[in-house]
Amino acid sequence: MKFIAILSSIPAESSLIRARINNTERLSLSGRHIYKGILYDQGVVLLNTGIGKINSAHSATILMEHFRLSLVVLCGIGGAYPDSGLEIGDIAIASKEIYGDEGVYGSLKGLEEIGIPSLKKGKRQYFNEFPLDRRLIKKAMSLGQSSQYINIREGPFITLSSVSGTYERAKELQRRFNAICENMEGAAIAHVCRIYGIPMIEIRGISNIAGIRDKKKWDIKKASENCQRVVMEFIRVIDQPRRTH
Repeated sequence: MKFIAILSSIPAESSLIRARINNTERLSLSGRHIYKGILYDQGVVLLNTGIGKINSAHSATILMEHFRLSLVVLCGIGGAYPDSGLEIGDIAIASKEIYGDEGVYGSLKGLEEIGIPSLKKGKRQYFNEFPLDRRLIKKAMSLGQSSQYINIREGPFITLSSVSGTYERAKELQRRFNAICENMEGAAIAHVCRIYGIPMIEIRGISNIAGIRDKKKWDIKKASENCQRVVMEFIRVIDQPRRTH
């Protein structure tokens, strides 16, 4: 049986999904708790990765080594860049994931400036950017067209070890990468997915505007709940995709 992997950094970002999984079995692998079951007639495995690139890459690798995966769905909250057109509670879909702080600081070329790719697969070299599956993105975007209540936008995401602490930094990153959203896990999981040839989609609910650290202006609950509802609807309507090479 093939499974869809559902990943989020913390339980609050996937608790609604977990509650909907039927025939749930809890497993423990390499110190990680995994929930296996059925969601809308699809076999799923759900795992909370923990924050950051290392935790998320480790978690994704565990699932890929122990389960036959057809698809990885990364979900959670994220910060929207100021001119992205996204507001709190909206949904962002990643067209590609970008390592935003790998390479030479201040360089527009990232790892290309060093000349060493982060991944070679066949004849292709990947430096900072990992494009995501267009068919999956198109399907996810169609969910917004069928709903008048949720604004869904697609665009590049940036993965950072240190998210924007100031509005000026957020604007700088947005200009540099033409991105709509920042996070702390996505590029690492996209990287591992590319290694294993497994399609991935990343769906995030907007909890705040990047660079604004006043949490009174955030809405984590709304962002997380909206995101999980879209993820569940996506899993309900998606066909199992083929592996990539």
